[in-house]
Amino acid sequence: MPWIKACSVDDLEPGGEGVRVDVDPPIAVFNVDGEFYAIDDTCSHGQSSLAEGYVEGCTVECNWHFAKFDLRTGRALCLPATVDLRTYPVRVEGGEVYVEVTESIAATLSDIV
Repeated sequence: MPWIKACSVDDLEPGGEGVRVDVDPPIAVFNVDGEFYAIDDTCSHGQSSLAEGYVEGCTVECNWHFAKFDLRTGRALCLPATVDLRTYPVRVEGGEVYVEVTESIAATLSDIV
């Protein structure tokens, strides 16, 4: 499967907001103490961008209705969300963050590595 460039390491403050990768479906990338995670960006409950959510440890909280998801597994941790999110492999090379995606997702972006 192809890898796409998501952002620069410098774009992600540890424990801060994520970066949204505009593919279909959108992906959110996060930095948790130097470990990078990628999950579906859209909350499975309220259709909000999780890249704009609140990060605590390895969880992200949706800023609309406070659903929480595990960044490592995509698991929905509390109501109102009941549907887990997809996670994506991440690698860092030369200060850049890459996410492995399916061919159909990669086809929505022209910057394929």
